[in-house]
Amino acid sequence: MRNGGELLVESLIALGATRAFGIPGESYLPVLDALHDARGRLDFVLCRQEGGAAFMAAAWGKLTGQPGICLVTRGPGVTNASIGVHTAMQDSAPMLLLVGQVGTDMRGREAFQEIDYRAVFGTMAKWAVEIDDVARLPEILSRAWTTATTGRPGPVVIALPEDMLAATTDAPPLAGPARIAEAAPDAAAVDETLALLAAAERPVILLAGTNWSEAGADALRAFAEASDIPVVAGFRYQDQFDNHSPVWCGEAGVGMPPHVAALIREADVILAVNVRFGEMITDGYTLLNVPVPRQTLVHVHPSDREIGKVYQPRLGIHAGPNAFARALRPVRGGWADWRARGRAAWEASIVAPPQPSPVDMGAVTAHLRDVLPADAILTNGAGNFAVWPNKFFPFGRGNRLLAPQSGAMGYGLPAAIAARIACPGRVVVCFAGDGDFQMTCQELATAMQAGAQPIVLVLDNGIYGTIRAHQERRYPGRVSGTTMQNPDFAALARAYGFHGERVARTEDFPAAFARARASRTGAVLALDISPEALTPRQTLTGMREAALAARGA
Repeated sequence: MRNGGELLVESLIALGATRAFGIPGESYLPVLDALHDARGRLDFVLCRQEGGAAFMAAAWGKLTGQPGICLVTRGPGVTNASIGVHTAMQDSAPMLLLVGQVGTDMRGREAFQEIDYRAVFGTMAKWAVEIDDVARLPEILSRAWTTATTGRPGPVVIALPEDMLAATTDAPPLAGPARIAEAAPDAAAVDETLALLAAAERPVILLAGTNWSEAGADALRAFAEASDIPVVAGFRYQDQFDNHSPVWCGEAGVGMPPHVAALIREADVILAVNVRFGEMITDGYTLLNVPVPRQTLVHVHPSDREIGKVYQPRLGIHAGPNAFARALRPVRGGWADWRARGRAAWEASIVAPPQPSPVDMGAVTAHLRDVLPADAILTNGAGNFAVWPNKFFPFGRGNRLLAPQSGAMGYGLPAAIAARIACPGRVVVCFAGDGDFQMTCQELATAMQAGAQPIVLVLDNGIYGTIRAHQERRYPGRVSGTTMQNPDFAALARAYGFHGERVARTEDFPAAFARARASRTGAVLALDISPEALTPRQTLTGMREAALAARGA
C-alpha cells in the first residue's frame, strides 16, 4: 500500500524525471514527504517564487525534450506559476505543473485558496485535469506525460486534492513511459513536396519547434545544403539549425531583419517544418495572406491541429519533423543567386555599428562569439536587449538558445539555472535587461543553493527599453512609467554568493568576462549601457526626432 504522494513520486521516477522545481506548500505535504526518500533519483530544486520555478520547468522541457516538472501549492502558488505554463505553451515545450488542491469534500465551496484548474488553465495548457481517485493516479500521469511530449509538445496541469495524496491504494506505480514512434510522412506526399520545390524559382525552408533530434536536424541540414535552398528559423528557434551553414539566412521573429521578411514574402514555395504560424514569424500575419497564402505552402507538423489553423497549405503533411527530414531527397533548381543573396544579407546583418554607449553591446557580442565554447547555452528574457543574443550571435550545431516565445520578462535567469542543472559541464550565459533581471533576481539564491550558478550579463540602462521605444515612436518626448532607479547589481550578486562586478567601459569587458568564466560561484556583470543605445541601428533620440518630424509633416 502507498499513499498518493508516494505513488506520484515513484511513477515520476519511472517515467524518467530526475528534477522537480518548486516551492513547498501544505497542500501537497505527502509529495514532499515522498521526495525525502527519493533523493538522488528525483531531486527537488527549492526555488524562491513559483514564477521562477515554472520558468525553470519550461526551460528544462525546451532544453531536454523531457517534461519539466514543477510543484506548487494551490491558489496563489499556482497563479504565480501560470506565467511558466503560458510560456511553455507558446514555446511548445513539454512541462508538468503539479499543484495542490483542496480536499474533494470541499470542492465547489470557494474553500481556502480553491481554484477550478480546468477553467483557469483550459486555454493555457494542453490539458488540465484533477485527480478524483488515487488508484487512477498512474493512469492520469501516464496520459499527462504522453500529452506533454507528443504532437505539439506543451504543458499539462494536474491538480492533486489533499485527500487524494493522503489516501492509500494498492495500485502499482508506472513501470516506465510509453514509447510512441514518430509519425512518418506519406511517400506520395514527400514526392509531391520535392516536385513543388524542384519547380520553384525562390524556395525557402522555414523551421521551428522543440522536438528535433540531432539526426533529424542533421538530415534537414544535409537536404538544404545539397539542394542549396535558403533556410530561415521561426522566432527564437535559430539554435535548431547550424547558423554556419551556407544556406542559413536568419531568424523570423521580433525585429525581423528586412532580408528575412523579403525571403518569406517573395518566396514562391515555402516548406514549413514543425512551424506554429504565430504573429512574430509572420510579421503580424502580413508576410503570408490569410487564409490562403500567395506562396505555395507545404506545412509539415506532428500535430494535425496546427495544419490549416491559420494558413491553408497547398499540401499539409501530418508527420514528425525528424521522420520527414530523413525522407527528403536532394532537388536542384535555378535559385543559387536567391540563396546567396539571402546568406550575404544575413552575414551583413550580424555586424553591428558602433553603439553610443559606455559599453558597446556589439563589441561585447562579437567578443562572446570568439571566446564561448561550441556547446555554450545562451538564455534571455524579454526586452530590447534580447536583440543581441537573438540577432547577433551565430548558433553552431552544439549551441542552444533558451528564450521565451511568449515575450515573458524574467525568463532568462531561471532558464539559465535550469540549464546549469541539466548540463553542469557547459557554459551558460544569461542576457538580462535591468527590468527583466529584477523580475526573478531572487532566484540567484536558488542557483547558489543548487550549485548551479550561470554567468549573467545585466544590461543596465535604467529604463524599460521596449516600452520606451514604443513611447518615443507614438508619444515622442512624453516619458511615462519607463524610467527605473536600480540597485547596485554587483553588490546584490555578491550578497547571493556570486562574483559580481560593474563593467563601465567596453575595453574592460574581456577581462571581466574572463574573471566571470573563472569564478566557481557564477557571476553577475552589470554592464553600463546608455539609454541612447536602445536598438542597434537607431538611437533613442533618433526615434524621438523621427516621430516628431513625422508629426510635423
